Formats: sequence, C-alpha cells, structure tokens
Amino acid sequence: MLERVLYHDHCFDGAASAAYFTRFIAGVIHPEAEFRYTGMAHKASQSFDPALFDGDENAIVDFKYSSNPRLTWWFDHHQSAFLNAADAAHFRADTSGRKLYDPEYKSCASFIRDVARAQYNFQAPDLEELVEWSITIDGAQYPNAESAVELGAPAMKLTLVIEGARGSDVVQQIIRWMQHRPLADIVAEPEIQAMYEPLYQAHLASIEIIRARARQENGVVFFDLAGKNMDGYNKFIPYYLFPSSIYTVSVSPSAFRTKISVGSNPWAGQEPKHNLATICERYGGGGHAKVGAISFEPGELDKARIVAADIVKELQQ
Repeated sequence: MLERVLYHDHCFDGAASAAYFTRFIAGVIHPEAEFRYTGMAHKASQSFDPALFDGDENAIVDFKYSSNPRLTWWFDHHQSAFLNAADAAHFRADTSGRKLYDPEYKSCASFIRDVARAQYNFQAPDLEELVEWSITIDGAQYPNAESAVELGAPAMKLTLVIEGARGSDVVQQIIRWMQHRPLADIVAEPEIQAMYEPLYQAHLASIEIIRARARQENGVVFFDLAGKNMDGYNKFIPYYLFPSSIYTVSVSPSAFRTKISVGSNPWAGQEPKHNLATICERYGGGGHAKVGAISFEPGELDKARIVAADIVKELQQ
C-alpha cells in the first residue's frame, strides 16, 4: 500500500515529524507500506489540490488541516492550524481518532512521539535525539542566541541544509536517513557537506546583510531584504545582533511569495505581551504565539511593506 505523507517543507521539525510518523506507521500500523513524501509551503492563496491525496492512506504532519475525505492522519501543533472555520468544524466533528491537534507542544515531532507511545505503545528510543532537537529548534529552546546562530551542533548544520536546499529532493532524502541514523552521520554525508559549505558562507553573509539593513526602535527590530535574494535566514540573527530587542519584523520577497516574518526574542528581559499568530492571522497568515508569518503573492512588496509597518507600530506599543 502507498502512504502519502505531506509535511512542512524546508523545516527541521517538518522533516523530523515525517520521519517519526513513518517509523510509527511502519512499526505498528502498516509494516508493508511504501512511503512517499510531499513538501508543503505556506502561500498567499493556500489550498490543498485534491491530487495531493493520491495514497491508499494520506497524512499531513506539521502543516495545516485539510477537510479532504481522503485524509487519514493529521498531526499539528500550530495555533493557526486551520485555513477557515469550515475546516475547524470538520476537524471537531471527526471521530476517527487519527486527526490530532495540540498547540501546547513545542514541536510536532514530540507530539507524534507522545501520541504513538500513549495510544499505540510504540517507542523508538533511537529517535530521541531527533525529537529533542526538534523541540530545541522549533521551540527556540537554545540557551542563548550565540548557540542558535553559530551552528555548532550537527542538528543546526542539518537545519541550515534543510532550510536552504533548492527543491524537496534533498529534504526527502534526509527524512529517509532520519528514520534510522544519528544526525552527525547524516551531516557527514558527502552530499550534505557539499551543500552545507556554501550555505554556511551565505549564512555568514546574511548576518552582515541584516546588520546593515536592520534598525531597532522601541524594542522592535525591522529590516527589508528586497533585492538580496534572501527568502530565508536564521530567525535568531536579529537577537544575536540586537540582544536587547523584544520583537523582529522583516520583509523578504521570493519567486513564489512575498513574506513577512514576525518573531519574539526568546532571551528578552521581559515576556512578550503580543500573540504574534493572532496578529498574523488578521492578514491571512499565522503561526505560534511567539513566532508567525504572512505570505502575500509574488510582487506584492508594497502591500507587504505597508502591513509590516503597521505590525511594527503595534508591537512598539
């Protein structure tokens, strides 16, 4: 049988969730299943093409809910988990016990682990390193900004490759490796090393670009990356450069979207008072209470700048 797994693409927790889910399903549900993966990205006109659900069973992990009748499994932990009220109602009416949601979890991989252990008596001790790093990375549980930006651990190096890879092929190979191999072994693969070195140099360059473009005012760091071909960057760089900041707002155009990123400093001297997912939801985005994003159509840079300026003003209050 074919198990199709839709996962949050170019995200460490998305990859870890797909890997853990695969081990769980293969271990206790369908040992004979063939697993195929589809990476999902947040876009302005977000929807689920019915053709995505082409498996005998279909799963979504670490990504928004779909009411498609062919969806078999769903795990998510984002506050903004539903595209609309109808999807939320559809989820609440589900009686399968296989569509699960808990926004209190710091990573989706840890949520899958706990459900698999409690409800199906499935355990994978060899994947504890993977799960713990998903919590650290997705839940921003680093001890300080330096450890988040300087990329000393294998998991951090792998995150750089996952986030910076062009296309989904490499990420899906990493998902397959994650199911049975330590992270240090994966990072040591020649294919990964060949990708890591230029990405690391680009990471160092991105620190200097953000240093040049960012400004902090009333606890909020803002920068605009238009013209720099930087759809993504290490989200902790602003706090590395501006340790006294509380929030960050940035604008970054790419070929498939114009993105506003909104985050809060995990090491701030005061607890953030704004729910960033709620703010982003007003503009069609979402996320978690302490980190969120909004995706506009490609070319909507002026619109994104106006919205970003409004968010900056709100966060400065």
